[in-house]
Amino acid sequence: MSVTAPAGFEAAGVAAGLKTTGKPDLALVVNRGPLQHAAAVFTSNRAKANPILWSQQAIADGTASAVVLNSGGANCFTGAQGFQTTHATAEAAAGALQVSAGDVLVCSTGLIGDQLDRAKVLAGVEAAVAALTADGGDDAARAIMTTDTVPKTTVVSRDGWSIGGMAKGAGMLAPGVATMLVVITTDAALEPPALDAALRSATRVTFDRLDSDGCMSTNDQVTLLASGASGITPDPAEFAAALTEACADLARQLQHDAEGAAHDIAIRVVGAVTEDEAVEVARSVARNNLFKTAVFGNDPNWGRVLAAIGTTSAEFDPYAVDVSMNGVRVCSAGGPDRPRTEVDLTPRAVDVLIDLHAGGATATVLTNDLTHDYVHENSAYSS
Repeated sequence: MSVTAPAGFEAAGVAAGLKTTGKPDLALVVNRGPLQHAAAVFTSNRAKANPILWSQQAIADGTASAVVLNSGGANCFTGAQGFQTTHATAEAAAGALQVSAGDVLVCSTGLIGDQLDRAKVLAGVEAAVAALTADGGDDAARAIMTTDTVPKTTVVSRDGWSIGGMAKGAGMLAPGVATMLVVITTDAALEPPALDAALRSATRVTFDRLDSDGCMSTNDQVTLLASGASGITPDPAEFAAALTEACADLARQLQHDAEGAAHDIAIRVVGAVTEDEAVEVARSVARNNLFKTAVFGNDPNWGRVLAAIGTTSAEFDPYAVDVSMNGVRVCSAGGPDRPRTEVDLTPRAVDVLIDLHAGGATATVLTNDLTHDYVHENSAYSS
């Protein structure tokens, strides 16, 4: 049930004709209350799609009644006409739901630079409103898919309240405050500042540390809606922990469905001076194409790991670093350790452990390998 698992929410997913395949391409998630509290985080890309520009304004007061999401077009770099389409989408949903247009967030995903068919979008909004149901979460999750091969959903339950979520994303997964399109719902009764703090805390250690291909989208948005329908106000720390659990689950699903990926790679850095430096080191490996292609070839080429981390500004001695792959320490103090032949990279899961021996901070970044299928899929994406 994903986003409709918590009390107070309805959703729908319909085919508006935006995708040439005829598959579902417009989703609607509605918060029936009694609270309409919300928070959101957005891409930090300076090139922002029209729905991002709209939603950033709409969420400023910490309230939202609904989110409209379409696949089949990013509505980015589409000028005034594109922004008017976003505005009209919010107006159409608001009119049908009898709420303010300023309380309707809009998200789009797909090809950049093409105008959305406004008539199809508005007809899709009308159809989605008519199809709203408390069991519609799974339909909504399917309607936001682009190159995704499976829908991504999660539910985290606590004593008397819960969190539900859906996400899409398979390419252009690189963090910048948030990444991909995600809608998270909860029936906990929390004020907007508490929601905002919990969301930023959760995304910082989950979505912001998923770095599939180093490419930051123009449309990334993670939205959190709270209905308060449970009547329970959880401890802020407990809620933040549950939200982080939900976000981590979705992030792992996004990693597993990354375009063309054959390996899910967790890069764990320990012994860093600061957490930020640990993230910088891990990300340098996650974005290193030589390392990623080596993993695709089942080659434990630890030299590429050392070369990647040497480009960072983190404080450490490259000749004191240890590197392990899938439990085998292949590099010790910047030199060879166990034979590479002892490392088995044929399983889907790959664990890379980098010990900087410089401090006590740690961080993990999730990524995937770089394959022939990734190149093929993205070379043919718009054709």
